[in-house]
Amino acid sequence: MEPIQAIIVDDEELARSIIREYLAEHPEIKIVAECSNGFEAVKAVTELKPDLAFLDVQMPKLNGFEVLELIESDLVVVFITAYEQYAVKAFEVHAVDYLLKPFSKERFDEALDRAKEKLVRRESPVYKEIISTARPKGETVERVLVREGSRVFVIAAEKIDYIEAQDDYIAIKSDGKTHLKKQRLLDLQALLDPKRFVRVHRSYILNIDRLARLELYAKDSRMAILKDGTKLQVSRSGYDKLKEML
Repeated sequence: MEPIQAIIVDDEELARSIIREYLAEHPEIKIVAECSNGFEAVKAVTELKPDLAFLDVQMPKLNGFEVLELIESDLVVVFITAYEQYAVKAFEVHAVDYLLKPFSKERFDEALDRAKEKLVRRESPVYKEIISTARPKGETVERVLVREGSRVFVIAAEKIDYIEAQDDYIAIKSDGKTHLKKQRLLDLQALLDPKRFVRVHRSYILNIDRLARLELYAKDSRMAILKDGTKLQVSRSGYDKLKEML
């Protein structure tokens, strides 16, 4: 039987060493990478495609939930956390195992056994739902994360010009560049500040700070002209929303 390939993701060296020590008694587990931040974790998952991850939730720069948002993988995750209200609530709501720091070897072994059972059953992860539950109600995002290969781009929300729907993807326009992200326009709209971003058309979300003027395009149809000259079609409902905000 091939060993289970695992990665350890935690910004604290001591925490990683404890997990490494506990795993030493499990020859069926092979540690293929140790990561001290979320960027390293995304790269490791993308390139190594491990089966299992021990993932710290509270990390600087890129937290554990943001790592999960960026990866497209069916790996099994054992979450590690210091107490944090929304994170723990999300784990309990979705019956996902987590280790609350500091944890004993016995508790670690329990979590590992459950993880191995999930690997055998090939259970589908519910990470999208976990991330949604873990986000405080009404909280908007200040940045949007995009993965291109093993690279991660962090785009400040205020730097976004507009977002365009493109089939199963969205195209985020910022600083003269286009970043493609596999996500529905409606899902991202729900995370953005409604005082700054408005759905002007079924295909476009506009940062109103980028709007220069509105022009009549045809009967009951208008065009948004951005400060850089970009033209976006505006629907009737989009025009009504803009009038309320301007």
